[in-house]
Amino acid sequence: MILSKTQRIIGLSVAIVALILFFVMRPSPLPVDCGVVKRGPLQVTLDGEGVTRVNDRFVLAAPVTGKLVRIALEEGDVVKKGSVVASVLPAELDTRSYSEASSRAGSARAALDEAVARQRREQLSLDQTERRLARYQNLYREGAVPKESYELAETEANIAKKEADQARSGVEAARFNLAALQATVDRQVGGKAVTVHSPVDGRVLKIHEKSERLITAGAPLLDIGDPSAIELVIDVLSSDAIMVKQGSRVLVTNWGGDKQLQGVVKTVVPAAFNKVSALGIEEKRVNIVAVLGANEPLLGDNFRVQASIVLREARSALQVPVSSLFRGKSGWHLFVIENGTAINRSVTLGMRGTWQAEVLAGVSEGQRVVVHPSNELKDGMAVHVQE
Repeated sequence: MILSKTQRIIGLSVAIVALILFFVMRPSPLPVDCGVVKRGPLQVTLDGEGVTRVNDRFVLAAPVTGKLVRIALEEGDVVKKGSVVASVLPAELDTRSYSEASSRAGSARAALDEAVARQRREQLSLDQTERRLARYQNLYREGAVPKESYELAETEANIAKKEADQARSGVEAARFNLAALQATVDRQVGGKAVTVHSPVDGRVLKIHEKSERLITAGAPLLDIGDPSAIELVIDVLSSDAIMVKQGSRVLVTNWGGDKQLQGVVKTVVPAAFNKVSALGIEEKRVNIVAVLGANEPLLGDNFRVQASIVLREARSALQVPVSSLFRGKSGWHLFVIENGTAINRSVTLGMRGTWQAEVLAGVSEGQRVVVHPSNELKDGMAVHVQE
């Protein structure tokens, strides 16, 4: 059947209208962001905040109760081992205390005289028993006295020797006791300052008490240490601390300098402590102690740093952005972009870092994947990659 010209025009018009409606009514591609599957180094790190501290820190305290002489040192000054860093004048006795101490010193002097007299008496007894033992020894050899008499004289001599030694020790104790009490009431000895010496070569880190004032024995005066011997203290959750091993690499950032510092884990403190987080949640935290590979002169004591502890790493791993992954019915999934279409793929993951995750199966190098997939995105949907 031959169509008329009018019929052909109508049919062509209908086809054009249908084609126009198809393009007008077709949904536009969903705009998405994309990343690329690539190979490269990958690290699994445990990040946390930490502070620096001097490795060997010495807190020097007041040896006696008294008046602290103003400390002339300043924080940061260099000190040598054995140098005087502080002086304390012992507190003077009041009238009543001085009288009591004087009486005790007099009693100690009398006790010393008594001990000396006892020592002389015991020494005379020892001399007598030793002479008697010598006579009995000669008589026993000649057979003039029985063995029992000789052994009795020997026993008496040994007892006298021990009592003489005990009396001699009593004299020494009484003499030391008298010297101690005399030092208490001696104005010249009491007026001398007791000095505090630096135990090591180092620098003054902190001065607790600088001005002249009364202090008690044991009060901290100043801290001394070597600022070049710096270690890091990083606190992490106790559940994360079990993954950290001694010798693990530590990367230090955000410490104020331009370069990244390197270090290693020295020890994982075996005891946890409680700490309230910024959200008000009480957490169990563990301190990780690390040492730097090289001295950084710009770092000092109690400086804040940001540290990353390397748990696992690979030089060349096939990886995708972590933001492209989502949970599906059969594990981890992502959307691969093929010919403008998003294809849902199931993937097998290996190591997972902060920003990148290792893919063991499911995608190949060079493929593009959707990052931050929205809930609107479905399998097979047309997508448009945003610039």
